[in-house]
Amino acid sequence: MENSSNVYDIDNLDREILSILMEDAKTSYSEIARKLIVSPGTIHVRMKKLEDAKVVVGSQINVDPQKLGYDLSAFLGVYLEKNSAYEEVIYRLERISEVVEAYYTTGNYGIFLKIFCKNTKHLYDVLNHKIQPINGIQRTETLICLEVGLKRQIGIQ
Repeated sequence: MENSSNVYDIDNLDREILSILMEDAKTSYSEIARKLIVSPGTIHVRMKKLEDAKVVVGSQINVDPQKLGYDLSAFLGVYLEKNSAYEEVIYRLERISEVVEAYYTTGNYGIFLKIFCKNTKHLYDVLNHKIQPINGIQRTETLICLEVGLKRQIGIQ
């Protein structure tokens, strides 16, 4: 059920369904129904409502970049020449496969990126031959990730 602030109100059953699927998205509706002592049809109807309300948006497989040889992750603060360059810069960044996330931010950087590279040479090549030459980018600052201390989805309360 949606309230006036465009926030979807979920009940305890919705929370339990989402928690199970956030733990393992491959869990079948029948297995969820068994765990929650409801019918599989109930789970299907609830999930359809959550998808229609855009609470659940798509599904994805998480691939471990290191298993594919991408041993280096980095964050890049991108200084834009002017804010109006944002859309064109994002358009160009979308075509660079090593860029996996891009955020329009406040503060020092106009855009904050997350990228994966195979090694420091690859990072150098991506920075110097793919990212920094983009029109609208003034300069970048690179932060190399040494370890992921925490990575999770938002808690369901």
